[in-house]
Amino acid sequence: MTGVYNKVGVAGGSDHGTGGEVRQGGVLGVLGAVLTFLSVLFILLTFPLTAWSCVQVVLEYERAVIFRLGRVIKGPAKGPGLIWFIPWLDDVQKVDLRTFSACLCPQQVLTADSVPLLVDAVVFYRVVDPTLWFTRVQNGCDATHLLVQASLRAALGAHTLTDLLTQRPRIATRMEEALHTSSRPWGVQVQRVELRDLRLPNSLQRCLASEAEAERTARAMMIVAEGEVKASRTLRAAASELSPVALHLRYLQTLASVDSGASIVVWIVPTEIQ
Repeated sequence: MTGVYNKVGVAGGSDHGTGGEVRQGGVLGVLGAVLTFLSVLFILLTFPLTAWSCVQVVLEYERAVIFRLGRVIKGPAKGPGLIWFIPWLDDVQKVDLRTFSACLCPQQVLTADSVPLLVDAVVFYRVVDPTLWFTRVQNGCDATHLLVQASLRAALGAHTLTDLLTQRPRIATRMEEALHTSSRPWGVQVQRVELRDLRLPNSLQRCLASEAEAERTARAMMIVAEGEVKASRTLRAAASELSPVALHLRYLQTLASVDSGASIVVWIVPTEIQ
């Protein structure tokens, strides 16, 4: 029974606390409305002396979010042009809607095939919802930069070095889609992410250069071998079409073309023995 009474008492206390918070919020709302009404009345009575301090200019590429008594005024962000506010009740926060560009510090990334890379990237983003920009994130620029860095490491770490070198635009597009989904709740739109440079360690560069040189040497040897095979086939086909007399004349012509000054010993064997 004591446990039942304790539960009922706790529940009752919780309901009482919730009701108190609701009543407190209602009282604060009424008080805010009264202060707003008195402020507007004071501005009207002292017009035009106080009118100059109640007007602010918002540029074409800016938007203003107004906090009245700590709460955002309902509706879209204000501007551009002249906006009206109450100086002693409102806090006006402006945000630039132009595209920002930020160079990320070089990131050490390990690819899927265990290749260490030093990645240099640049990101372009802009604010699309000023209200979310001020209410959902404390420092939007720093948060966006950190998000791009983390996404960059995750995206590049899931691909091999060959994929990074051959599919760079495709990887950048996937990163933009992922960043757009992650940053949208903050009122930010990541427009582009560009990989400016991929730097390899010096030792790995030498290994890749040696590998490329070996591949080119092997390819050259294969080409020479294929040429010799084709030449031998062509000579065989030409020899099969020669008569014995023509073959003998060709043999004598070859002997005549031998350099007499060279240290070469030529043994002449009759064709009947061959």
